[in-house]
Amino acid sequence: MLFDTHAHLNDPAFDKDREELISSLPEKGIEYVMNVGCCLDSSKDCIAMAEKYPFVYASVGSHPDSAGEVCEELMETYLQMAKHPKVKAIGEIGLDYYYEGFDKQTQIRAFKMQMELARQAELPVIIHERDAHGDGMEVVREFPDVTGVFHCYSGAAEMARQLVNRGWYIGFTGVLTFKNARKAVETAASIPLERIVLETDCPYMSPEPYRGKRNDPGRLIHMAEKLAQIRGLPVEEVIEITTENAKRLYRI
Repeated sequence: MLFDTHAHLNDPAFDKDREELISSLPEKGIEYVMNVGCCLDSSKDCIAMAEKYPFVYASVGSHPDSAGEVCEELMETYLQMAKHPKVKAIGEIGLDYYYEGFDKQTQIRAFKMQMELARQAELPVIIHERDAHGDGMEVVREFPDVTGVFHCYSGAAEMARQLVNRGWYIGFTGVLTFKNARKAVETAASIPLERIVLETDCPYMSPEPYRGKRNDPGRLIHMAEKLAQIRGLPVEEVIEITTENAKRLYRI
């Protein structure tokens, strides 16, 4: 049974068939799903969904795109929300310098505030880091007692090894199956399997042969099969190890 460590099941892409899809996941081999918050409203939605489905868990936090909403009052709200028994992480938080016009200082401030929140809540973090490797690592080094997962990992293998040495997990999406995914494959081949978790980031990042279509947790098996191929292991072993990794990461 697989653990989808990063999903957005409250995304509007699932509005037409959400309940049917989620109810079908156990029969598709999905044991657990981490439904990830991106702002205050989506974090509330994630908790509500986790309350409805026994195998769904939640995180709370503000994505770098929502960094402008991060303030002391919101941190206190998240701290209270983090006490919910189904909330297992703070995230997704981090830095995203991909699109023009990003506010670097606002993002860094929001990232640091939420790392401090995770320290107070004693929860792991889910990091979104895109085109901000240097600043991302600098913030990580400021909080040596906070760890978690770098989701949809896009950095170099050497940076991943540094993170693993600090106690972090590395998350791989359907990108791992893409023909041009040289860096992801290199990283997945070179870090300890015990530090790898699998995710869909659905409805985004569909694996081959579904690239460009709506993703869902039922397609996580394709990432497991690709990782098994990269590591030269039976897919059953990869599923077992990555699921145990995810349970350890989220303390489930």
